[in-house]
Parts: sequence; C-alpha cells; structure tokens
Amino acid sequence: MAVKIRLARAGMKKKPYYQIVVADERCKRDGRFIERVGSYDPNQDPAAVKFEESKTLEWLAKGAQTTDTVKQMLKKTGIWEKFVNKAA
Repeated sequence: MAVKIRLARAGMKKKPYYQIVVADERCKRDGRFIERVGSYDPNQDPAAVKFEESKTLEWLAKGAQTTDTVKQMLKKTGIWEKFVNKAA
C-alpha cells in the first residue's frame, strides 16, 4: 500500500478549497483518507497554505510520497528543508 500526501478538493463550484491529506494512492481524489495534515485556499490573495508541521514531518518520515504540487508547497513553507536536513 503506497501512501501519498495530496490535495482533496472541497468548497463550492467556482470557489475551490483544498484539504491536504494523507491517503492511499488507490482511493479517489475526494474519497477516503487517513489523516488531514493541512489546508490550501487559493481564493485568498496571496493564497493561504497551512500545514500541521509535526504531522506532516511524521508522515514523511514514515515514507509517504508527495504529489508535485504538495512538494512545492512544502518547499515554500520550509517544511521540506527540515525533512531533508533531518534525514541527512
């Protein structure tokens, strides 16, 4: 079972809001997930990205893979650097 950290869409039509979740890669985009680790709101200016840092680092340490979009968000917030430095 491969676990991914990815976006799950929520919100109304034309007003997206995303949850950043840890989910089995076989589950649907907005389907069942294991744990919620953050949120992303592109409607704000600038876009609001929030992570629960401890949960995110814990899942990365367990081997969870990230999607390209989530990886970019982690790099912007500085969590990715903490993970890479901790692993080295």
